[in-house]
Amino acid sequence: MQDCILAMDQGTTSSRAIVFNKTGEIIALKQAEFAQHYPADGWVEHDAEEIWSTSLQTARAALREAESKDNRVVAIGITNQRETSVLWERENGKPLHRAIVWQDRRTADECRRLKQDGAEADIQNKTGLLLDPYFSATKVAWMLDNVSGARAAAGDGKLAWGTVDSYLIMKLTGGKVHATDATNASRTSLFNIRKQEWDDELLRLFNVPATILPDVRDCAADFGQTDPELFGRAIPILGVAGDQQAATIGQCCFEEGAIKSTYGTGCFVLMNTGTEFVPSSNRLLTTVAYRLGGKTTYALEGSIFIAGAAVQWLRDGLQIIKNAKESERLAMSVKDSGGVYMVPAFTGLGAPHWDPDVRAAIFGMTRATGRAQVVRATLEAVCHQTHDLFSVMADDGIKPAILRVDGGMVANDWMVQTLSDTLALTVDRPEVMETTALGAAYLAGLQFGLYGSLEDLSANWRVERRFEPAADNDDRRRRLEKWQCAVKAARAFSA
Repeated sequence: MQDCILAMDQGTTSSRAIVFNKTGEIIALKQAEFAQHYPADGWVEHDAEEIWSTSLQTARAALREAESKDNRVVAIGITNQRETSVLWERENGKPLHRAIVWQDRRTADECRRLKQDGAEADIQNKTGLLLDPYFSATKVAWMLDNVSGARAAAGDGKLAWGTVDSYLIMKLTGGKVHATDATNASRTSLFNIRKQEWDDELLRLFNVPATILPDVRDCAADFGQTDPELFGRAIPILGVAGDQQAATIGQCCFEEGAIKSTYGTGCFVLMNTGTEFVPSSNRLLTTVAYRLGGKTTYALEGSIFIAGAAVQWLRDGLQIIKNAKESERLAMSVKDSGGVYMVPAFTGLGAPHWDPDVRAAIFGMTRATGRAQVVRATLEAVCHQTHDLFSVMADDGIKPAILRVDGGMVANDWMVQTLSDTLALTVDRPEVMETTALGAAYLAGLQFGLYGSLEDLSANWRVERRFEPAADNDDRRRRLEKWQCAVKAARAFSA
């Protein structure tokens, strides 16, 4: 019987549970989608209880399947959609409001007010973040101000708040543990990543009481044990990291300068900068890559809000594809997009623009435009947005030779080759593309003792395919110029 790790991967559109063995092989995988709620323009919410039910359902099913094959799950790792905020009653764990999702834009006016008051420089210096509705602080303040009786209850110590990892830890431990890890804390705008502690001045600025905050622990640490009734026995929770940091660990980006890009609901590029807090001059984020043994490793990050979510919109909104795999066939069925450019700003633009008000647009359509051109333009937009990030990273002095990619979208060979062509950069796709869940499993495995060091993890990483740029430079330059025109037009329309 071999020891295995159960990774609970709670994402923006689905909850997944994957059991890995020591070599990173997938033993069992279960997934369940859940509802997306859009109560107003720019608002995005999740039912926290549905997040819990789908997380528990998939975890139980994956554990049963794995252990039916002569494996034993010895620990749990958790990775989660970051910044999404949940406020609940301490006594019974009941959420007071739907979770406000990282994509949500309802606090844009409050962020503008704080920026006009000159608060952004201090926030960026302490947290590495910019003032944007993306981050958690204004989300929790909104809930405290807009849920009847919430501020008073928080003042009486009756409420707890956290990102999704904290909510899952609370539910898994039967309410015994209220904790998070340093990576999730670093995305709240309330956590001083230089000092590695909640910042009293930031708490006052955002009007968030310290009494509702979770304890902040290393990424590989003791987060308590599961209630024995959930899985038939108590299982220790030993690893936690936000999804993009978990993917960084799963991709084994442990060397300074190593860089990865994850293509899931959004796209997130992280580069390891070592033990130094490196500020960006070009509106990238400085964040915690991971904290192990009390030692913090930092990263620079570029965040794109919409990537795979645009393909999901093609499927569920426009209904012009039946599944994501069909997008590759359609993109390849035409020689180009026919001059069509899509700016997928459904919830604003992230880095490097940080414009919460701009909305999605499609440009350049003619009577000859069909679904193949729109699908191709959507996939190309993901590559164009990534190029925007790499352009400003170059201005910050970052010029990688190789990019490691992961996430659901990179199963599309055409998209990854187009990415390599657009960036004029070598792109490596690993054998195990479930790197977000794998990173959570690695953290739990480190704490359990399944692995002795980060070098043990790096020995598991293997490339499945390398993509080399092959595009004509003139065509590449022309496409990028037209893309910039489309972005400017979309921003002007929304101004």
